[in-house]
Amino acid sequence: MDDSLPRRVRGARLAALPFPPNPAGPTPEPGSTDFALSERSAAYCARFHPEATPADWNDWTWQLRNRLRRLDDVLRVLVLSEDERKTIERIGGRLPLGVTPYYASLMDPLDPSDPIRRSMIPMGGELVRGLGEADDPLSEDADSPVPGLVHRYPDRVLFLVTNFCATYCRYCTRARLVGHTGEYHFNNSQYQQALDYIASHREIRDVLLSGGDPLTMRDERLDWLLGRLRAIPHVEFVRVGTKVPAVLPQRITPSLVAMLRRHKVWMSIHFMHPAELTPEVEQACERIADAGVPTGSQTVLIRGVNDDVETLKQLTHGLLKVRVRPYYLYQCDPISGSEHLRTPVEDGLRIIAGLQGHTTGYAVPTFVVDGPGGAGKIPLFPDTIVGRDGDFLLLRNYAGEVSAYPDPLPRRDS
Repeated sequence: MDDSLPRRVRGARLAALPFPPNPAGPTPEPGSTDFALSERSAAYCARFHPEATPADWNDWTWQLRNRLRRLDDVLRVLVLSEDERKTIERIGGRLPLGVTPYYASLMDPLDPSDPIRRSMIPMGGELVRGLGEADDPLSEDADSPVPGLVHRYPDRVLFLVTNFCATYCRYCTRARLVGHTGEYHFNNSQYQQALDYIASHREIRDVLLSGGDPLTMRDERLDWLLGRLRAIPHVEFVRVGTKVPAVLPQRITPSLVAMLRRHKVWMSIHFMHPAELTPEVEQACERIADAGVPTGSQTVLIRGVNDDVETLKQLTHGLLKVRVRPYYLYQCDPISGSEHLRTPVEDGLRIIAGLQGHTTGYAVPTFVVDGPGGAGKIPLFPDTIVGRDGDFLLLRNYAGEVSAYPDPLPRRDS
């Protein structure tokens, strides 16, 4: 093992096989076109779901039905810290707990600081509201002309199509909305209000489907909705925001990607850590890319999970290998109860500076802060402009060297 790597990266490698392989566990059926069960998945399945077959494990609806949802579910597979146990007991009406068996198999069962576990299992800090935190810090509700639609930018809208997620990230911007009063997809009448609004506003050319997670909807329902959007002449660009490929790769079926290709959608995938880049995820991403669906990743900077250069570099390199373009690195939004997970903004700038020039530009995402109160996404960059020396602009490169670029100042006519 490479001891030069940060502990959280090394720990993720150790966590890849949390339980000894069981030779009697499920194995791929000969000639099966499903995902082959990795050694890790087979061991987890044999220990905690001995009744399940490989076909069960590879059925995305089985994965959703068997999520970790209650304290007893989690106690079966993880040795909880006192903080984790008490927080789960007290979570009440806040963002619910939900983790697919597949994604739970990536967690270290003994280490609360495991990066995957830290982003999914509630901790005590979630019950404390910090400085400037709010349930709706981005003021999305104030920019919602009809239920489920946010129209903030001139030419694009955010279309919230479900409150259901395969997993619930503890730093979720829409924790006020998702998973509450039962988990469900919105009904056709609510969709129609949003579709009518989009159709009546010709300035809208870009629609982002989010929620909740749109890919938890069945093919037929998603196909219907995308078809209605594509029937609106001025809608040119449709995106799907999702974490499903990372937490439920079994959902990425040939029929799904064929439908997404037909509707010419783009996909924004939420990845957090290199430990997510398993053989199953690689196959899912390759399937998406082979179908001609362009993808970009969106990563949230989280303390103790991915807030160092080496972890982000491994993640972005791994994403490029599966043809996913690192797109955004988000500063974590100040939602209520997120202070223990948020990092200083300067950490994000430090990480970007540690990537620029030290790896291919394709592997360097744009670091953004989503401005509170509805200000929108604000890109932040390391300080590269040093100043001027007459007609020369002084620029600092990735190595800290300053060079003079000829940039004559405008001359006034005499």
